Amino acid sequence: MYKILIVEDEEDLLKGLEISLSKEGYKVVKATRGETGVKLAIKENPDLIILDVMLPGMSGLDVCQELRQKGIDIPIIMLTAKSEEIDRVVGLEIGADDYVTKPFSLRELLARIRAQLRRQPPHVKKGPIHYCFGDIEIDFEKFIAMRKGKPLDLTPREFDILRLLIHCRGEVVTRDRMLDEVWGYEAYPSTRTVDSHILKLRQKLEDDPSNPKYILTIYGEGYKFVG
Repeated sequence: MYKILIVEDEEDLLKGLEISLSKEGYKVVKATRGETGVKLAIKENPDLIILDVMLPGMSGLDVCQELRQKGIDIPIIMLTAKSEEIDRVVGLEIGADDYVTKPFSLRELLARIRAQLRRQPPHVKKGPIHYCFGDIEIDFEKFIAMRKGKPLDLTPREFDILRLLIHCRGEVVTRDRMLDEVWGYEAYPSTRTVDSHILKLRQKLEDDPSNPKYILTIYGEGYKFVG
């Protein structure tokens, strides 16, 4: 089941979209403010975001820009009551994938949702290329990690583990899954190997490795990234 995050401050429209998308088989997460939308995008890891441009406080454009700066590459469809070309250009330039102008037909929106999801089905999602959390900046493409502007010495395996955890942010990643996706079946070490690598990652990334705030242990299950 695909998960869609709707960030919209018009209650009637939000409720209508929630009902309609649920009937289509989508799982819906919703927010009425931009700040909440950013937090839910990180926590819930949706497959697609429907984002209103005109929001109280943090605008939809600001939300889109912040998510892209954090390396979150989830497809974003912007909603706006404006039809000026400049708004479309700005939205697309900062990372939006599509644009729908209010008022719109549900049929049109559903078609655009399906088009975006076809381009990025959940089982082939890629992890982020760039990601920032706290005072840490990660470039997974160039294998560069910085903390407060100073380089961090991460091994290729540590980059792979961190990328998997960030890709599944807010979800528990079991030790077995980590072994499968990072080490692979041909070199299948014990789960203690995972714990050892997590310990080293925490020592490099956490302010207090003994009391981590980003890579959490979910006892009896695995690990969860919450940055």
